[in-house]
Amino acid sequence: MSSPGLLLLLLLLSASPPLRPSSLARPETPEGKATITGLILSALERAISFLEKRLPEINLDGVVGFRVLEVQLKGVQEKWARDPQLQPLSLSVEKLVEKLAPLLHRSIFYLELSDPKYLREFQSTIQPGFWKLPRAWTCTDASMVYPTFETQDSFSEESSDSCLVQLLGTGTDGGQPCRLSDFCRTLMTKPGCSGYCLSHQLLFFLSARLKGCTEGLFRHSQHYMNLFCANMMDLNQRAEAIGYAYPTRDIFMENIMFCGISGFSDFYKLWWLEAILNWQKPEEGCFGRPAAEDEELLTAIQHQQHVLRRVKRREKQFTDGCSSHNTAMAVAALGGFLYVLAEYPQQMESCGSPPWHDPAATETNGSTPATGR
Repeated sequence: MSSPGLLLLLLLLSASPPLRPSSLARPETPEGKATITGLILSALERAISFLEKRLPEINLDGVVGFRVLEVQLKGVQEKWARDPQLQPLSLSVEKLVEKLAPLLHRSIFYLELSDPKYLREFQSTIQPGFWKLPRAWTCTDASMVYPTFETQDSFSEESSDSCLVQLLGTGTDGGQPCRLSDFCRTLMTKPGCSGYCLSHQLLFFLSARLKGCTEGLFRHSQHYMNLFCANMMDLNQRAEAIGYAYPTRDIFMENIMFCGISGFSDFYKLWWLEAILNWQKPEEGCFGRPAAEDEELLTAIQHQQHVLRRVKRREKQFTDGCSSHNTAMAVAALGGFLYVLAEYPQQMESCGSPPWHDPAATETNGSTPATGR
């Protein structure tokens, strides 16, 4: 899931100017909206074709991204179906959903063969109905950004997985969902995390919300989601400042996927959309390692391997440079852009409350909840 040297790259040149603005058309006009929509739909069509060709080899994390995409596409289809002028676009989205749905169903068979234990523990995350679109939007608060990032010695994928399994209630002990051990409480609220440690902390509280966990620590889920996404935004801006170097792209898109579906609209920046679209391999339809890499960058990464280790042991890299996880994060990020474009185009540039915002739903901490429908 991660690349060696990630933390080094994210913390370099943090004061560099961002690479903007975007050359894409403005989404506020009908023409601009149609142009951007066409680009996203084309990219998603190619990515779904990649999934179809490589389905027996895609891992569960890869399937999760496409399941999130399915939810986003259905949300877009529902909105566009109400507008006669947008029905052709709605039909295009419907075709993508019709192609994607059977692939997601078939993926269970292959995952049962390749990693049955992992499937048993996390199958609920790729089942219909688990992922839900945000019903309201909020923005990240820069005042919540950590002054420094801590080392990640106490974090591992194994420990994160065990806490998620405990939360989901899918362990072999047959326990109920929404459980929280002292160890997981400490791990999932540890301040100063960065990279995948940080995104896994958000995923934990997002999963708790999706599972309907509301007692104890989970009464404060929105606070922790605000905290984590503020810092994920900071890391994304740092990745932008160093030119989206390849080792930062996967976590960059993962942050957009998870914070976007958590209801943080400022992750949908037009110039970030343009960057992601440019990373797709045109022939394969996937996302992954660029054809040519900077030798100096690779040397720096290799030099840091003794300090910075991989987090995602199940990452699936293909010989042609395609990455199962990169592609999954990309399609879920792109699906989020498409949904926001259908919902409220201005959200891609600004961070005000959308017209459907219900002030009565605002929590006491001043943020807008982003719970599922």
